[in-house]
Amino acid sequence: MNLSIWSIVVVIILLGVLVTVHELGHYWVARLLGIKAYEVSIFVGPKLFKWKHKDCDFSIRCIPFGAYVRFTEIDENGAVIESDDPALLINQPRWKRLLVAVAGPIMNVILGVIIFIVMFNVTPFNSLDIAGPGKDSQLATQQYTIGDRIWEVNGHHVYTYLDFFYELETASNPTDTVTLTLKSKADGSKYQVVLTPEVGSRPMLGITTYQDTSNKYSGWEIVDVDEKQNNGSPVLKAGDYLTHVNGKSVADEDFFAFLDSLGDGQMIEVTYVRNGEVHQENMAVMILQYTNQRGVYCYSYIVDSFRGFLEASSYAVKMPITVANVSIKSIGDVIRGREKVYNVVSGPVGVTTAVSEVVDDVDDSVGDKAYSIVMICAIISIGLSFTNLLPIPGLDGIQILLIVVEMIIGRPLSKKAEGILNAVGFVMLLCLVVFAFASDIIRIFVGG
Repeated sequence: MNLSIWSIVVVIILLGVLVTVHELGHYWVARLLGIKAYEVSIFVGPKLFKWKHKDCDFSIRCIPFGAYVRFTEIDENGAVIESDDPALLINQPRWKRLLVAVAGPIMNVILGVIIFIVMFNVTPFNSLDIAGPGKDSQLATQQYTIGDRIWEVNGHHVYTYLDFFYELETASNPTDTVTLTLKSKADGSKYQVVLTPEVGSRPMLGITTYQDTSNKYSGWEIVDVDEKQNNGSPVLKAGDYLTHVNGKSVADEDFFAFLDSLGDGQMIEVTYVRNGEVHQENMAVMILQYTNQRGVYCYSYIVDSFRGFLEASSYAVKMPITVANVSIKSIGDVIRGREKVYNVVSGPVGVTTAVSEVVDDVDDSVGDKAYSIVMICAIISIGLSFTNLLPIPGLDGIQILLIVVEMIIGRPLSKKAEGILNAVGFVMLLCLVVFAFASDIIRIFVGG
């Protein structure tokens, strides 16, 4: 996996902005509560600009990789100067210190929601309102009303289209029967629709593609690749455009009849486009079990009224619930052995790789790339808020835990107990860092 310099620059700036907003959340709540702040640094490294406001030193530094707020006074050697000043954070009531500690994660959630509100109001947003069935699909045989809203999938409530996609495509196997609970827009009543797959087997290429053929290459844009493709050594990748098989165009009307004529293990030549370059490689056909499509499509709305604005905003507000919901369920998938752990945990390399796939994609316009980067930023911002709640040294979670314990027992923890807690947290931090990097590396090698 080659990471371009632009991908790395974008990730550094993105994380720098998110951390800055996080730290400003601590500062703004502290000032609102009358708590003294000595310094606010936007980014790190040598100072580019500096100014003073309300007895607080502000600066913008040259490396956009982080930020910090300093609530203590330090001497010329960098040591903290202890003081009984009632305006200092350390001398505040526990409830005030708790509010300042949680302000950073909350600010990241707010930023993510604001981004989603803007994006959902300037571009079409995916709703949960059923638009209609696909041809010969599982939904096509059922009775329902177009425009009714998807409420639950197999008894699990869905908040946004991402929840719905997870429950329908990830949490359920293609051969599973799926029960949708729909909410009528006419009277608010709920009813169920059962999607029962028709199972068969046929020669397959081990790919999932968008339904329509791309006009750019007259090929199929690949969105997912089966890990068993080519006897466990996949040739194709997500993002490729498959154009021909043994010289046969995938756009031909009789392509599927041609595909059905192939035999298990037969070697074929696939022609595909990757990052604007045409490639030809040989790979083995595989006989796979298949099902007809579930055929559940939802409306994408363009905001053109105040009611539409409220609808789009309501989906944006639910996005943090969706991110938390899918994250928790993904961890459960790992525990149950349904998902590889390295596909769930991502470190900085994984984030950079995801951004690189967007930035370096020659088939996307600048507008499409900007849209994807902004959406990634919103999801990472919400994800950072949850990560920061972990009880690990250097994160807000450890301070929140200590304050909550103080509030329960009525006094601060002993230095010994606090030291043990920090030591355990530090070990957790090391394990998390090592594990995240290992997951990134494994994902790169496994994904090719």
